[in-house]
Amino acid sequence: MKTIFDKKIREELISRIASLDENSKPQWGKMNVSQMLKHCSQWDEMALGKTAYRQSFMGKLFGKIALKNMLKDEPIKKNLPTVPSFIIKESGDVIREKDKWIGLIHEYDNYSNTTFIHPFFGAMTKENTGYLAYKHADHHLRQFNA
Repeated sequence: MKTIFDKKIREELISRIASLDENSKPQWGKMNVSQMLKHCSQWDEMALGKTAYRQSFMGKLFGKIALKNMLKDEPIKKNLPTVPSFIIKESGDVIREKDKWIGLIHEYDNYSNTTFIHPFFGAMTKENTGYLAYKHADHHLRQFNA
């Protein structure tokens, strides 16, 4: 399974992010490209330990089962719900958001967030974080045909 901790995978993701522009249209979902870029940056800030979230009650009940399904070696399904705080309502500068996300992708080279708690899935191992970070980025890049 692909992981964000593989340098070649990070380079592939960065190339795909760089291919996006203001005219990139979603294949599904409600976000425009700048909202998606900001959403993905927020997700990576969380995974990298720049922001912290507590696991939700529903996550405590179903998070581990859902994580097992999420980590299957297949793309994330379209139109799954997101953590409410990751819903981006405003649009922003696409170039600035791309640069920010690319910078965050580079930071996985020195990952050290051993206490990462996903708001739904709960405590994550580094290995599972690597898989999920890649799958999340890949999902949204496929959403915009990148």
